[in-house]
Amino acid sequence: MSFSKTFISAMATIAITACSSHSVKEETPADFDYTVDRFSDIEVLRYKVPGFEELTPQQRLYIYYLTEAAIAGRDILWDQNGRYNLAIRDLIENVYANYSGDREDKNFKALELYLKQIEFANGIHHHYSADKFQPAFDKEWFEAQAAALPQPLAAEQFAVLMPVIFDPSVMPKRVNQAAGQDLIVTSANNLYGPGVTQAEVENYYNAIKDTTDLTPVSWGLNARVVKNNGKIEEQVYKVDGLYSPAISRIVSLLEKASEYAENDTQKAIIAKLVEFYRTGDLKAFDDYSIAWVEDTASRVDFINGFIESYGDPLGMTGSWESIVNFKNEEASQRTETIAGNAKWFEEHSPVDPRFRKEDVKGVSAKVINAAILAGDAYPATPIGINLPNANWIRAAHGSKSVTIENITDAYDKANHGNGFNEEFVIDEPTAKLIDDYLFITDNLHTDLHECLGHASGRLLPGVDPDALKAHGSTLEETRADLFALYYLADPKLLELGLLDNPEAYKAEYYKFLLNGLMTQLVRIEPGKDIEEAHMRNRQLISKWVLEKGAPDKVVELVKKDGKTFVQVNDYAKLRDLFGQLLGEIQRIKSEGDYEAGARLVEDYAVKVDPELHREVLDRYANLDIAPYRGFVNPVYTPVTDKDGNITDVTVSYEEEFLPQVMRYSKEYRTLPSNY
Repeated sequence: MSFSKTFISAMATIAITACSSHSVKEETPADFDYTVDRFSDIEVLRYKVPGFEELTPQQRLYIYYLTEAAIAGRDILWDQNGRYNLAIRDLIENVYANYSGDREDKNFKALELYLKQIEFANGIHHHYSADKFQPAFDKEWFEAQAAALPQPLAAEQFAVLMPVIFDPSVMPKRVNQAAGQDLIVTSANNLYGPGVTQAEVENYYNAIKDTTDLTPVSWGLNARVVKNNGKIEEQVYKVDGLYSPAISRIVSLLEKASEYAENDTQKAIIAKLVEFYRTGDLKAFDDYSIAWVEDTASRVDFINGFIESYGDPLGMTGSWESIVNFKNEEASQRTETIAGNAKWFEEHSPVDPRFRKEDVKGVSAKVINAAILAGDAYPATPIGINLPNANWIRAAHGSKSVTIENITDAYDKANHGNGFNEEFVIDEPTAKLIDDYLFITDNLHTDLHECLGHASGRLLPGVDPDALKAHGSTLEETRADLFALYYLADPKLLELGLLDNPEAYKAEYYKFLLNGLMTQLVRIEPGKDIEEAHMRNRQLISKWVLEKGAPDKVVELVKKDGKTFVQVNDYAKLRDLFGQLLGEIQRIKSEGDYEAGARLVEDYAVKVDPELHREVLDRYANLDIAPYRGFVNPVYTPVTDKDGNITDVTVSYEEEFLPQVMRYSKEYRTLPSNY
């Protein structure tokens, strides 16, 4: 089960024009252009890497090789997302690059849009909704362009790809979460082989799991499940296994990075990760995770591997990703304060004491600056991460939480003056509270969500970590969000000096409910349900408190000048409701109560009010705000001496989106398109 990411919400489009004195933000030159590209429902931004120049040359070289290892895994994610993705990427890129006609032609412009969409999504399905893109260029025109390529595809392969590209009924959904359907058969990802069913996968893993094992490995994390002569088996991702060419390149670059590590601890962590990549042994991955989470002293850090399982409808197999980062020392004072008081927060949690941790161990937190985003963290990226995911490791060794502040800062700076507040926030006092305190309360929400929310609570003995099945990710994100929301309003944050106004939390409360009840619907097509785990989480919480607080009118949807607005009438009672729901979600998690969890998800998280949905879409259309955002990466350039030895690294920010991803396709290609 996956539960370690916090993603920026649709409410990130709010124009935040001020911030609390407790937030740490580095000034950026006025001529730095954050916006790179805009297409379809996407806006692509740049992010700065403040403090990179102040690192030592050794640290910069360490980061450089880690970034190379990060980008080297790109093809793995593309193939995990769909069996034809690499072949389609090759074909579309080649037609685009070799086109010699009028580049203003409507078919070519449609091809360019489709190329940008699949590059952003790492495949032919939308990165968030998981729906397949439908190209707007003419099929016959495309066939003619493909046939004219210097090295056209074989007719047989081209015939296979054409319906995958053009037929909306072929592989329509990368991840299907619809209740009552076979989630594997109806999902188009490449994590399971042809003919494999959900029941077969569940039976396979249930048969090999040892329910008495108190330190279970994360079954299925690094494997594609296939059917061979009628028998279910795993194809393990490792050197000399599945994805060997890509993993071998990653290993080589990790070993090169190790030469520039800051200390022996980092070298040992890399060695453990390399062992995992060479053997595919999940126990080795646990050893790596323990070593990684216990390293709280190093300045430079990274994740690299099969981490999150949002791309698996069963929540087991990890999508490949990497983020390289280094600690923002000043801003980390905030998260270190939170982590240092983890025991207090756990003891005062509004959940049954049976489900609390008796001993809070190893909770560490920091604010980081991302140096590179890769795999499932690129171009769309989380703003917070909490790892490792294994419950027993978190209980015995702790967890490491990060808030990626140069990413949240980029969002903030790109948001100015977009008109969102004026359109969706109910009144001027609420808008002013948001202007004054949303930046810091949003960051604190992420800090609490990642550092303490995911790290809180415990499973009762004998409860399977995968007991909540397909709803596990949604319920875990719900649990972490509720923990953060509950404590944002606690006087403890004022006592700790993290907030300077007892009303500040209301900015985040209002933003969260507005997003969960209304504005995130801009990401949903009319007539469709909510399927993505984070969106389900936000609607579950918001609709639950709207319903349960109705007798006291705690929260209402009200009409004003013919438009719908969220109105919060009693913030104190709202906090109590958050606490009540947190208690129930923690019980469900701790006891593995699948039926109760499924009822909550299906009753509150999935269905959309069509009338409200249409209103939100219409109001958003007038603002011309992109519902989704992502980033291009900085470019790191080695500095060499007269003998060609790399002695340092510089960073630049000029590369555009399509040039970057097409360069990645050329320079970091590791897997064949017919893999």
